[in-house]
Amino acid sequence: MLKIGVLGAGHLGKIHLHIAAASTRYDLVGFYDPDPKTVASINSSYGYHPFESPEALIEACDVVDIVTPTLSHFEMASLAINAKKHIFIEKPLAKTDAEATALVALAESKGVIGQVGHVERFNPAFQSIINSITAPLFIEAHRLAEFNPRGTDVSVVLDLMIHDIDIILSVVNSPIKKIDASGVAVISETPDISNARIEFENGCVANLTASRISLKKMRKTRFFQKNAYIAVDFLTKKVEVVKIKDAPEITDDLALLLTNAEGEKKQIYFENPEIHDSNAIQEELEHFADCIHNNITPLVSLKDGAKALAVAHQIIACIG
Repeated sequence: MLKIGVLGAGHLGKIHLHIAAASTRYDLVGFYDPDPKTVASINSSYGYHPFESPEALIEACDVVDIVTPTLSHFEMASLAINAKKHIFIEKPLAKTDAEATALVALAESKGVIGQVGHVERFNPAFQSIINSITAPLFIEAHRLAEFNPRGTDVSVVLDLMIHDIDIILSVVNSPIKKIDASGVAVISETPDISNARIEFENGCVANLTASRISLKKMRKTRFFQKNAYIAVDFLTKKVEVVKIKDAPEITDDLALLLTNAEGEKKQIYFENPEIHDSNAIQEELEHFADCIHNNITPLVSLKDGAKALAVAHQIIACIG
């Protein structure tokens, strides 16, 4: 089993601690958090071993799980990588593009495997249709959340939209041609609502909307491609797949048919991919263990995290 330690025991850090403690792939050695009240509460409630410093925890681990605030990601990850410990690091990878680039280079030089916590890649709904998304032409993503002071130290682009940026970059195999964006700061000092339009060189267009001051939650992305429409609801873990094919000579009475402008008859049919419900955070941590054991690149590598961060910063720059 891999010895794992968690840096940061806030809301998300606690979730990581519980998953690591229950895992058959990891041996949880403990955690570090700078807040004495948090340390005392976790130690008394769950018995997880607290370390007195990040360095002490890193020394005791094979894997360092970094769930600290974004501002400290670079410092914590650098400490772990220099100690030649594999790192799982929550999104966004770092505060700046320069920090992200430096972490990628440092990990490569030290032979360290790193994975970024873009958890939606492991959402079972997305996993069920990933092979069906082959050449999207238009993508529309909505990620809406109710207001929560946690996370408002950064723009909604880095807080929420970056999830969809990563998803889109993972399915569109083309360089970005142009980005347009707008955003408004309503409650926070940084934008709480943002919309971005990303044009790719292959002609694909992605329209992303993110808000953290909505009255209801929504995490839905729609993919349009030749003869297919695929919708993924990341919140409810459901999918819709509608495809169009040439109509056969003889059709069923209940078949859904249409005729296009060229007079070609098409048949509409629906697919219902099997979705195996799972805990996406658990799945990404288990995947990371497999990557370490087999010495392979994770599904969401440090390079992937750096790419998503770079696009997020381009969007923020467009907002001004």
